[in-house]
Amino acid sequence: MSDSTSRRVIRFFLLFAAAALIAGCAKQPEARAYMYDPPGFFMGIFHGFAILFSMIGSFFMDIRIYSFPNSGLGYDIGFFLGAAMFLGGGGASAK
Repeated sequence: MSDSTSRRVIRFFLLFAAAALIAGCAKQPEARAYMYDPPGFFMGIFHGFAILFSMIGSFFMDIRIYSFPNSGLGYDIGFFLGAAMFLGGGGASAK
């Protein structure tokens, strides 16, 4: 390995270590889903389908793109499916 390649590798690992250290300090707000009925699969589909409108609205108002707290895996799958339906999915450009 040449000297410049080894320096790039060392820089990459130092940057990765710094990012991991910073990300390790991140904290999620406390989930208080027991206080109400959290959104589930079908609300996830709706929120995923409305992702573009929510993102544009978040620039001007206090709107979140992704619901927190939510019901977990069901909401995540619904959100992914809704976003894929609205944004065209992976096969939109296939011929």
